[in-house]
Amino acid sequence: MSSTVAGLLQVGALLVLLAAVYAPFGDYMARVYESEKHWRVERALYRVVRVDPGSEQRWTVYAAALLAFSFVSVLFLYLLQRFQAFLPLSLDRGAVEPGIAFNTAVSFVTNTNWQSYVPETTMGHLVQMAGLTVQNFVSAAVGMAVAVALVRGFARTGSDRLGNFWVDLTRGVTRILLPISVVGAIVLIALGVTMSLRAGVDVTGVDGARSTIALAPTASQEVIKEVGTNGGGIFNANSSHPFENPNAVTNVLEVFLLLVIPVCLTRTFGVIVRDRRQGHLLIAVMGALWGILLAVAWWAESHPNGPAHLLAGGALEGKETRFGIPSSVLFAISTTGTSTGAVNSWHDAYTGLGGGMTLLNMLFGEVAPGGVGAGLYGMLVLAVIAVFLAGLMVGRTPEYLGKKLGRVQITAAVVAILAMPTMVLLGTGAALAQPAEIDAALNNSGAHGLSEVLYAYASAANNNGSAFAGITVTSGWFQASLGVAMLIGRFVPILAVLALAGSLAAQKRVEPGAGSLPTSGPLFGVLLGGTVVLVAALTFFPALALGPFAEALA
Repeated sequence: MSSTVAGLLQVGALLVLLAAVYAPFGDYMARVYESEKHWRVERALYRVVRVDPGSEQRWTVYAAALLAFSFVSVLFLYLLQRFQAFLPLSLDRGAVEPGIAFNTAVSFVTNTNWQSYVPETTMGHLVQMAGLTVQNFVSAAVGMAVAVALVRGFARTGSDRLGNFWVDLTRGVTRILLPISVVGAIVLIALGVTMSLRAGVDVTGVDGARSTIALAPTASQEVIKEVGTNGGGIFNANSSHPFENPNAVTNVLEVFLLLVIPVCLTRTFGVIVRDRRQGHLLIAVMGALWGILLAVAWWAESHPNGPAHLLAGGALEGKETRFGIPSSVLFAISTTGTSTGAVNSWHDAYTGLGGGMTLLNMLFGEVAPGGVGAGLYGMLVLAVIAVFLAGLMVGRTPEYLGKKLGRVQITAAVVAILAMPTMVLLGTGAALAQPAEIDAALNNSGAHGLSEVLYAYASAANNNGSAFAGITVTSGWFQASLGVAMLIGRFVPILAVLALAGSLAAQKRVEPGAGSLPTSGPLFGVLLGGTVVLVAALTFFPALALGPFAEALA
């Protein structure tokens, strides 16, 4: 069987799996966030932390609770790393350096999971489990909570309440992420993923040399790494490591895990707003963007220029032979489209056009289909912009789902959209203006070197976490600047989205009239998809033209 046929079968199997769970899982998540009943374990937790689960919050209080929780999480994770030498299961790995500890704390709390360290030589098992894995759960649940708050803003009328952050956070962990992670970990162990608290195994090679193969509690962290669209690997090689991703079956399963919640949340959106066609339209636009980028990247990696690539039959550098081009590209496009950041191949070794597609996927705002929660609220913000543009063209006040979009709503949407490109372009420009930092960080010059820097800040500001691995970001400058990009890229859009949700919930519903724009048909789907592409093109085309596009044309 050719690799192309095998790849098409994998894509087909993936789509069938997603289609099978779309309605039941999407409906289940809607019930989770709309239910008025609390599990016994949840009520016990609320009593311990002194939270009244029956009280709902204004958007300002909801945002304050989210920021306070995130700040405490950053502080706790930073201190956990700094005191690692005194903790059990540290494996004699000392305190993490301050710069790396700060960057890592921010990275995992913002759901970025950017890693500027080698996990198997830097982090002990306790820090991995009690620090990084905990944040994999709660940072994902934060994103889902924000998305649900925005959906409530569209669904409610004449209300100043968006729900309770602590309830939404708890339910996201206990009712969605934990059950999937427990079952998924058992499945991965059965398929060959390792699970051990040992530091490693000493082996003797065929040449007589002795070495140590690192071990870790991999399976328990691998599932939440993918399903929470986190992406931080317990090994430096991430999902290309055979202990994290041993074969083609686990590869398809992991891609399914990182797509399943973002995809099914569109169904949840349609159920809560009482119009499932709205969810169908969003997933159609997301799916079209994902499919186009996958097709272009697959073609680019299968038909590269250069004598070495032509002799090899494709751009095989940096790709695991057990996956090949199809499975590698499928993983790459899915991980950069979902803010996951996990990798099973080396994106830096992709062709100019293939690597450009992974970069463009992030610069779209990661809405194809986006991270857990972040993809849905990102696409809804773009839908608000699309409706506004349509209103300008026909000279009418724009409406979306029965809510008028005025100055307050459009301002919030614009702020949410501009935070990411501001950090990407300013961060890239500031880094390029420091020759000493760039010379020390880059392994490549020219267009590819520019792509590496642009990719790093796009990954940080989009809370993705993947990297063109040809750039070394261990200096103080990169640790700090990328950390700031993560913080602003995560929390400024969240605050803008919550402000948008609050203003929408306070409105009375407007019944659609003869001049209302239908937002559940193919015409609006084309408009929404065009808005996604147009916003990215107007913002990033000059940078892309000097980086990956110039490399592809060279």
